[in-house]
Amino acid sequence: MWGDQDFLDVLSDVGQTERLLACIEFSKTVVSAYDMESLLTAVLQKIDGLIPARNWSLLLLDRQNQELYFAVVVGVDADLIKGIRLKIGEGIAGTVAQTGEAVIIPDVRQDPRFCPKVDQVTGFDTRSVIALPLRVRGRIIGVFEVVNVENQDFFRTKYLPLINILADYVAIAVDNVQNLQRLQLRTFIDECTGFYNTRYLGCQLERLIPETLTSGQELSVVFLDVDNFKALVDSLGHLKGSRILAELARVIHQQLGPQDSLIRYGGDEFIILLPKRSQEQTLALVRQLRQTINQAVFLTDEGYNLQLTASYGIATLPQDAHDKDTLLLIGDRAMFCGKGRGKDCIMVGRALIPVPDP
Repeated sequence: MWGDQDFLDVLSDVGQTERLLACIEFSKTVVSAYDMESLLTAVLQKIDGLIPARNWSLLLLDRQNQELYFAVVVGVDADLIKGIRLKIGEGIAGTVAQTGEAVIIPDVRQDPRFCPKVDQVTGFDTRSVIALPLRVRGRIIGVFEVVNVENQDFFRTKYLPLINILADYVAIAVDNVQNLQRLQLRTFIDECTGFYNTRYLGCQLERLIPETLTSGQELSVVFLDVDNFKALVDSLGHLKGSRILAELARVIHQQLGPQDSLIRYGGDEFIILLPKRSQEQTLALVRQLRQTINQAVFLTDEGYNLQLTASYGIATLPQDAHDKDTLLLIGDRAMFCGKGRGKDCIMVGRALIPVPDP
């Protein structure tokens, strides 16, 4: 953070005053960003014109893993360092994130904290580093680094106060976007299972269907409804029924890929959203899923050994439908047709074709 004297020192220089006004314009841009991509694009474009440095980077903290990752990088190929992560306390950036203290290192070769990961991957030669913490409400959310400044004394005198200002603005903007993302995520989460809800399903299909039709790929949905679930709830009560659904959701999710989504559609009914999956691929997945569910045991920690079966309906775009409503209708009808055929079975597509056991 910067103080009153820093502000006065900045204003005493006409060039600095102009740069300060540019910082204010920068703040208006970044704090108005509502998503991380727009924010990072603005940071890249604006900071590049505000500071005379060919090499700088913005690292953000992944709070779940407590690791820093490169969100913005200037001067090296960003694709080369996508997978690089720094633990808290690792390297100069990790040290700044751990201590919350800015550091100025004229020669990294003389500093044991320097971590050569980036140089080893990119072939870059790091000589000096200026690193500042991004701090919001006493919490470190990232690190801003300027690398290989040519005239360090001039840079520290003329630009370091401005970098402090920029770091503060970036920290506030990143925190705002992250808070907004968490709020939006909560609106898409089903409280019972912890997975997605129907609001998420609608948003995703509105995005995925045009992409699928344009690209010539396929998109499949699977409707899954637990057999005889009402009898279970009548016997065990609603609380245990909710526990069963939460356990079942975890069993289903373990069978899915990183692009797939599990949605609780209502009651004991789920939808699995499968981008870029053909009907044949989806059928293979559902067969494996059916076997896994049939072999699973539920509520064991409460002294029960319950087993479940389910009925499944598959619909695929574009062969079964070309729009959201028709796709969901066909998948739903296929699943209910399976219920009518004795349950614990898989039905496929518009023609309502039953799938025999392998």
